[in-house]
Amino acid sequence: MAKETIDALVDGGNASAGPPLGPALGPTGVNIGKVIAAINEKTADYKGMKVPVKVIIDTDKKDFEIKIGSPPASSLLKKEAGIETGTKDGSPVGDITFEQLLKVTSMKRDALLAKDLKAAVKEIAGTCVSTGLTIDGVSPKQFIAEVNAGKFDDQLK
Repeated sequence: MAKETIDALVDGGNASAGPPLGPALGPTGVNIGKVIAAINEKTADYKGMKVPVKVIIDTDKKDFEIKIGSPPASSLLKKEAGIETGTKDGSPVGDITFEQLLKVTSMKRDALLAKDLKAAVKEIAGTCVSTGLTIDGVSPKQFIAEVNAGKFDDQLK
């Protein structure tokens, strides 16, 4: 049972049989169309972003497994805020809602070190500081203080 792994960086939801995947997949004998379709389905949430993808191929059975990496939290936050770049001088450049923050937190949950949702939300809110985003119009530091005070406990269960 020989396994081969192909790592690539693809456009979310828009992978194609061209480079880098097609030429790497061709010699393995797997159905390239099925692999591309599976990658596009799994990366649809990351449209417009580069997503790390790992294709693990059983070269004997011609089966494959796809593992999707996650873009950095800052990229996900900038996409939610609709901005191209983060702050250069520490001043706010955009605003996201609490719901958008929860969405990014859920997308990054497996990669975070936080033990629960409340801690994970504070971890992603911390990324808003360096990105230059406010959360529902308040600074990330103030938002984290509100989370610590229990303001969002009902939503974070």
